[in-house]
Amino acid sequence: MAKVLAALRKHWKKSTFGACLLGWGGHWLYGRHCDNLVRRAACQEAQAFGNQLIPATMPLKKATVFLNPAACKGKAGNLFEKNAAPILHLSGLDVTVVKTDYEGQAKKLLELMESTDLIIIAGGDGTVQEVITGLLRRADEAAFSKIPIGFIPLGKTCTLSHTLYPESTSQVQHITNATLAILKGETVPLDVLQIKGEKEQPVFAVSGLRWGAYRDAGVKVSKYWYLGPLKTQAAHFFSTFKAWPQKHQAALMYVGPTERPPEEPDEKSRPPFFVRLYRRLIAYLSSPKGSSQEVAPEDWEELKLSTIELSIATRNRQLDLTRTEDFMDICIEAESVSKGQFVHRGSQKMRDPHMCPEGSQYIEASRCILQLPEGTEGSFGIDNEEYEAMPVEVKLLPRKLRFFCDPTMREQMLQAAAQ
Repeated sequence: MAKVLAALRKHWKKSTFGACLLGWGGHWLYGRHCDNLVRRAACQEAQAFGNQLIPATMPLKKATVFLNPAACKGKAGNLFEKNAAPILHLSGLDVTVVKTDYEGQAKKLLELMESTDLIIIAGGDGTVQEVITGLLRRADEAAFSKIPIGFIPLGKTCTLSHTLYPESTSQVQHITNATLAILKGETVPLDVLQIKGEKEQPVFAVSGLRWGAYRDAGVKVSKYWYLGPLKTQAAHFFSTFKAWPQKHQAALMYVGPTERPPEEPDEKSRPPFFVRLYRRLIAYLSSPKGSSQEVAPEDWEELKLSTIELSIATRNRQLDLTRTEDFMDICIEAESVSKGQFVHRGSQKMRDPHMCPEGSQYIEASRCILQLPEGTEGSFGIDNEEYEAMPVEVKLLPRKLRFFCDPTMREQMLQAAAQ
């Protein structure tokens, strides 16, 4: 024993390195063991769904998965196969996996998709944006938009996962929780933004649109990967070397919030035909005859703006299931920002892209038109995807799609609304 201690003391550098390597290896193995336990527990829970008896005449539910293997720097395919695929297959669903090979392919595949019971998006924000755009561009989108959608977060940025699922201690647990939420069947309605240019087909978003200096600096963060944790600050700092302040000028026309109509009942819970016929007859007889209901003209307001960044976002980040008005958030940030504030606030916006800082002009609108000066350069960020900046009309489609969510998250939303 004395010889061993003497050798360790004599070669203390090698001993220290070996101890660090041994500690790291033990921590890695323990992490792998915990991940396997999480996968096993999730598969056992999924097996309980698969063992449920169904009538012989009832077909299996069809689930169509749109998987983007390139998400998460090419790791999404492996993450799906190890963590999500076993759960889906054990649950008794008839699963069809469609892998995308290039950007924009999901939009084209959605045009050809046949009827399905579930749509599952496995990827990041870009994959979500492509799938819902392809879905809502269909001629029969009114019927297909009623299909519930599941989201398995596999991408680098997964904004929706913060709304739909609770925080998890590991990526494996986050993926398995999201997959199990699809099997549990709880859904929440999400708003969608329809963004249409003068010539292009409309693009749809569940988070929002950004245009400005913070977005432009944020897309360059990966260029400074060699600076490690300082890469975000570096990208925003070097961005200040351009003409300062970075003004973005435009004209904005908008319409205020609209009253939320009552939610349509599910087809399963619809009253019998004779009850519905009786209600319509009573409504017809009680309405004053000969009076035509005139639709009130939209009250448009116009605003000239000069801002460092403009953000148009849905309310999906702070989902309120009981609110009585439908609107989107428009945030016009003040251009009078110092370079130090710009760097500090840029780091905050990397965590919450649609935050509206103090001192900004905030507008609630159900529809808006953004007019850009001729010759305007730059790009929009629509759900973290880059599009050429151009004049656009943004329209809110309230409660357009239903996404599966964790039952505990839905319960928390209802409790928060009740308070």
